[in-house]
Amino acid sequence: MNVLNVPEPAFMQEEEITLFSDSVAKWIDEHAPPEKFQQWIADSSVPRQLWNDAGDAGLLGLSMPEADGGMGGDYRHEVVLMRQLGWKGADHFGISLHNAIVMPYIWHYGTEEQKQRWLPRLQSGELVGAIAMTEPGAGSDLQGVKTTAIKRGDHYVVNGSKTFITNGQLANFVIVVAKTDPAEGAKGTSLIVVETDGAEGFERGRNLHKIGMEANDTSELFFNDVKVPLENVIGGGEGQGFIQLMQQLPQERLNIAVQGVAAAERGLKETLAYVKERKAFGKRVIDFQNTQFKLAEVKTKLTVAKVFVDHCLGLHLQGKLDAATASMAKYWVTDIQGEVIDEMLQLHGGYGYMNEYPIAQLYKDARVQRIYGGTNEIMKLLIARTL
Repeated sequence: MNVLNVPEPAFMQEEEITLFSDSVAKWIDEHAPPEKFQQWIADSSVPRQLWNDAGDAGLLGLSMPEADGGMGGDYRHEVVLMRQLGWKGADHFGISLHNAIVMPYIWHYGTEEQKQRWLPRLQSGELVGAIAMTEPGAGSDLQGVKTTAIKRGDHYVVNGSKTFITNGQLANFVIVVAKTDPAEGAKGTSLIVVETDGAEGFERGRNLHKIGMEANDTSELFFNDVKVPLENVIGGGEGQGFIQLMQQLPQERLNIAVQGVAAAERGLKETLAYVKERKAFGKRVIDFQNTQFKLAEVKTKLTVAKVFVDHCLGLHLQGKLDAATASMAKYWVTDIQGEVIDEMLQLHGGYGYMNEYPIAQLYKDARVQRIYGGTNEIMKLLIARTL
């Protein structure tokens, strides 16, 4: 999508990346076209088969090494997937959380046994990933987590509840943020994998009814004396969870920024098509100076956002993206995303408020971007600490 006419950075122009982008676009057109997505929105979930189809197409585990059961790509491949999903309006599919958030925890911190046990099954689609951080009483404050995983003999007993869990209805591989030593606070936090198939004491709550991102199943999860093998602690030892979370959150926040730019680009494409066709007072809406000024502002803001995100991508590929810069990208891009989509909806007039117009869905979906992955207020706190 070249609606902004901003040249891609050199690292995204390599032939292999371009060809991969084309293949992803074709896969989405075939497996997740708009008419299917409308049904999935009504169902509040994509079908489970879509995960198997994605695994068969090699779209799971994109940035994981082949030796560990992945596809042997890098973060650029994840970016291509996120962008194409956003450009095609298929971004409710929680594949990027599975690929670029859940699987990296196993690859970066898992023991060799854990990598061999889990990564190939996550790549095939046999396992669908989720990460259970948020609780009814603990959102952005991960140190406030109350869920416990207490060692008893050859296993842990997990107790607690989680909420707002992306992929929560379909996931059968859940990384649970839990206190293995509640007395130690953050130092007592561990990441425990719960394979939910047949796990006694594990329950899924309702599929939460949201104002946007409706086709993504988002759930409450309950752990009632769930027994988990000791070897399911990521990294093989207790007390590493908080550090692991802090090290991986920058990529999660960059993901959100990438997705924000892609969704807003789609909004601009849809809006341009609308204002060039729609007439008012005898002329096209785009011919009014106010429309031109508004669209000029939108294009400028999105161009700045894309250039900054591309800069962050370059840093991340070099292993140089720090938490503060990732926080800047997450908060600023999502603020801009909400702002420009609101402006573009206004240019649609009353039709912009109708669900059958893509801008309405984009408007609803944009709101949560400022909340998950750490609220934008928390992002500002993290940035302020560097001053």
